[in-house]
This record gives sequence, structure tokens and C-alpha cells, in this order.
Amino acid sequence: MRQAQIFSGSSHPALVEGICDRLGQKQGKAELSKFSNGETSVQILTSIRDQDVYIVQSGSSRINDNLVELLIMISACKGGSAKSITAVMPYFPYCRQSKKKSHRGAITARMVANLLHVAGVSHVITIDLHASQMQGFFKCTVDNLVAEPLIARWIKTHIRNWQEAVVVSKNAGGTKRVTSLADALKLSFGIVTTDRRRFLGHHLHDPYSMAGSMILEKLVDGLNEHQENGSLDSKEDEKKELTSEGVETQDKVESDDTTPNGMAPPPDTPDTPPANDLRRSRTEPTTIAELEEEFTDERARDVITGRLIHGHIVDEEEQQPSPSISAASASATPRLARISGYDGMHSARGGSSDAGDPPEHMMSSFISTTSSFKTQSVIGGHIDVGATSEEEEEDLQDSEVETMVTLVGNVRDRPVFLIDDMIDKSGSWVAAAETVIKRGGATKVYCFATHGLFGDNCLEELESCECIEKIIVTNSFPIDVEKAERSQKLTILDVSSLLSEAIRRNKFGESISQLFMHYD
Repeated sequence: MRQAQIFSGSSHPALVEGICDRLGQKQGKAELSKFSNGETSVQILTSIRDQDVYIVQSGSSRINDNLVELLIMISACKGGSAKSITAVMPYFPYCRQSKKKSHRGAITARMVANLLHVAGVSHVITIDLHASQMQGFFKCTVDNLVAEPLIARWIKTHIRNWQEAVVVSKNAGGTKRVTSLADALKLSFGIVTTDRRRFLGHHLHDPYSMAGSMILEKLVDGLNEHQENGSLDSKEDEKKELTSEGVETQDKVESDDTTPNGMAPPPDTPDTPPANDLRRSRTEPTTIAELEEEFTDERARDVITGRLIHGHIVDEEEQQPSPSISAASASATPRLARISGYDGMHSARGGSSDAGDPPEHMMSSFISTTSSFKTQSVIGGHIDVGATSEEEEEDLQDSEVETMVTLVGNVRDRPVFLIDDMIDKSGSWVAAAETVIKRGGATKVYCFATHGLFGDNCLEELESCECIEKIIVTNSFPIDVEKAERSQKLTILDVSSLLSEAIRRNKFGESISQLFMHYD
């Protein structure tokens, strides 16, 4: 390409070599160094006057150094009278911090976009932003490419029975990405969600939770006194009500013995049902079995639930609450039952007060209700603002947090494709894989992601998981060569062809819409 220069940062030189090879372009010469105190120094050694400059710099494990280095390179090229400066950032730094999670939090992704604008960038090319709405942070044009066509092509080429597979999202936030791939491949999709459920004993003694507040304590005491004082009066009121209904019904029958014409009603006229039967037909179910049967839905049979302990699924025969959980929640069960009104409802329907413990499915709803007061302490109370992958990973590893997992979708005897934009920690991936295999009955699990960050021992933990068949990522984020060679399940897809074509089309003013399409 004439009148164009491609410069490489220090984050991913191998990717830049692949881009230049496909474009038949030589890399622009630049000297990148550091002073003794850690300051970054950049010197452009090629004339860039009135030329289109492309600087390829992806995020890496040294993300702060890479970001500052990119900003200095942009400023240096701007000072060198470049015609335009395009930042090619396959993995955009700080893309996970694109929203305010607390009142004193920072929207760091917007700050990075502002820094690029101040440095002098005129165009940004990236791949699979964590949130596509981030494009509104930039004051320049943004090309947010997708790796979905590359992943779909690999699936069709390397998986024999891919037509029978199910595309599954490991959290609720990735449903749009999953449905997009499922529509492209014409496959079914499902969702795996995890729900944090704190122990009841912690909430009842937590001063910051609703269950442990003084207001709720007074409310509970008031309900207890009301139920104790009104237990004897309720039976007498019920007798009076039944008696009054019987008298009214009897008077009505006596007044209606004859028709308006003075003739007796025909003998085959059905008798009026007793008042007690009429009363019972208008009321709710009288037993717990009838109550549970009323809310049974046939579609709910496709929803599979399970329990996670330390991030691993528990077998069905082991899915009983641990003694510590039972002890912590024993004192809380009657109180929560009275708060919800279940205890009084059960007593009114003929049940004894001692046997008025709620069933397991209703108790789980009580747990989630009390835990939501503390977990949804975010701006606006919206769960999407507070739910992050980092918090999910912490909950999976926390022994004091009971995590419930839910699988929506039929995956039995089918391969499963777990999809997300990045793999940083292994907890949620292992939990989702074990859920679809051990509870859903899936045959194999393939993990797909655009950015393979693999923090800490993530790759080793995914490698040791027996439920995971393959791990497929792209080279948008630099992966250590030795770590990749030790893994038997890791497959890395090359995105140099995608980026080089985007650069070429951008240089010659061509449309890039073809890069978003799927080809057989």
C-alpha cells in the first residue's frame, strides 16, 4: 500500500508480522525504549509526512505500559505530520470497565477513549468489544470487528456433528452473542446462570442487610404478637362467618321455594350445593400438595438446577444442605416463614404451627429475597450493573457462599458450544461445563472465546477439567508460547487476515460489511 505505514507496539509483534505479510508491507521503523525510572520513550525513524499511519497495539499482561506506549506513539506520529492515525487494538484495554458499578466508581473505558482522542487518533479498529455500546465513548469512527465468522468456519471444518450442537451462554450477559452464533449456524441455544445465595444466618446478623435491620426486627415482632393474639379469635370468627352464611343461605332457600307464578319448581331441578361447598370452591387449595400442583408448569421440566460447591457441580444424591448451612438457617426458617405470610396461611388451612415449615422451593425463594438486599447495592438497583464476571468468579470460589446454577435448554446427547468474548478465569467455564455434562447430559463441551487472557492458572485448570473437550480462542491477545505448547486442548485462531483486510479496505475507502458475513 502506497502512502501508508504500519507500526508495531511491543505488546504483540507476532500479530503485526502476520498483518504485514498478508498486505505485502514492511513495518515502519520505530525505536521503543525505557528510561531507568520506567518512563517510555518513542522515536519514529521513518518519514510519515502526509501518510496514513496504522499502529497495531493490543492489550497484554503489561496493559498499562502498552497503553502509555500507544498514546506516545500516536502523539509522535501526529507531531510528524501524519495524514491520519489509526489505532489497531484487537483487545481494547479496560473494556470491562465500561459502566459505573458504584457511586464512586470510574468508567475507565470512556477515559481511555478520551485519552486516544487527545493524543490525536482519527480511527480505531478493534475486535469484539466487551460492550458494543462503548463505541459511543469515542469522538472518532470505530470499526468493531467480530471473530464470529472465524469461529463458525472452524466449527464447520473441525466438528463432525456440529449440526446437532447447542450454543450455550455461561451467563445471562452473553445471550446476544450466543443467539447471534446460533442464528448463523441455525442451531438451538441455551443459557447457564449462577445465582449467589448467602447463608441465612449471615443475613440475620448482618447490620447492612435488610434481614438484620432494626425495622425488620420490629416488623417480625409485631407479626408474632398479632398471630399469637389472633390465633384464638380467628377460629371464633371463622365459626361466626360460617354460621351467618348458613342462615343467609337457609333464608334464601325458603324465600325461593316457589316461582314468581306461585308454582313449585320442577322435581328434576338440582339442589343448591351447601354453603361450605360454595365457600371451598371459591378459595385457594387447602393442602400444600394442591398448592404445589397449582403452580406446576410442563415447560419447567426443561429447566435443570443444581448446586455448586467451590465452583464444582454436586451430584444429585449429594444435593443436600450441609450441616453448617442447616444450623445457620434453622433459626431463620420460622422467622422468614412468618414474614412471608406462609406460616399463617398454613395454620389457617388446617396445618399445625409446628409443621408449618415451608417447602424447599419456597425456602430458596426466601434465600434469594434476603440475599438480593445486599447483592443489588448498585446504582439504580439494576442487576446488570452489579453482576460482573469478577464477582461471579469470587462467589464460585467462596466457601461461605452457596451458588445455585440453572440450565435452560435441552442439551441431552448433544455437543455444547460455550461462547463468551474472553477467558480470564476458569471458575465460571468449569461450572458451566460440568453443569451441561453432569446435569444436562451433553456429550462434549467446546469453549469458544475471542480473547484468551488466561490469567493466573486459568489455562491449567481448564486443561484439567474432564468435561471440556477443546478450548478455542484467537490470537488477538498475546498468549505465552510455552503455556500454549503445554496445553493439549488449546486451539488458537489467527486474526491477522481479518485485521489486514480491515486495514486494506480502510485505506482504499471500501466497505467493511463483508467482514461481518459468514461464508461456507
